Amino acid sequence: MTVLVLLAATLAFRLLGALGVSRFATWRVSAAHGLAVMLVMTASAHFVPAGVTFMPNHADMVAMVPPFVPFPAFVVLLTGVLELAGAAGLVLERFRRPAGVCLALLFLAMLPANVHAALNDVTFGGEPATPLWQRVPEQVLYIGIALWAASEPSRVRSPR
Repeated sequence: MTVLVLLAATLAFRLLGALGVSRFATWRVSAAHGLAVMLVMTASAHFVPAGVTFMPNHADMVAMVPPFVPFPAFVVLLTGVLELAGAAGLVLERFRRPAGVCLALLFLAMLPANVHAALNDVTFGGEPATPLWQRVPEQVLYIGIALWAASEPSRVRSPR
């Protein structure tokens, strides 16, 4: 679901660019905004009360945290805040570069939780766990897009 949100949002922003919205004139910026939309969606689960069952909730997120991580409920709230901060940084051009780098590091730090969830059949909103073969490539995709969004576009040199 998250990959679909990322792709749909990126394509929607790029379509706006093709229609003349200069902010979305490049795939790089459109992908940064698409990743931001995805992050707002995923971060929301970090704060949803356990009684909510139509979507992943805080309890689902806590269950993802590997046993070696102390204070799992706090870590879930912290990562939710960091995802929201990263999303804001991606849409603010001035902060896009540091946000992209920090998000890549955050996605890397959250990889053990995704592996733990896949190997231990942690459910989200009552749905079966996403298999490891899908989770790891998704994390790699998110890291790649975050770093791509953070990179500077190549500049064309003028002849001397």
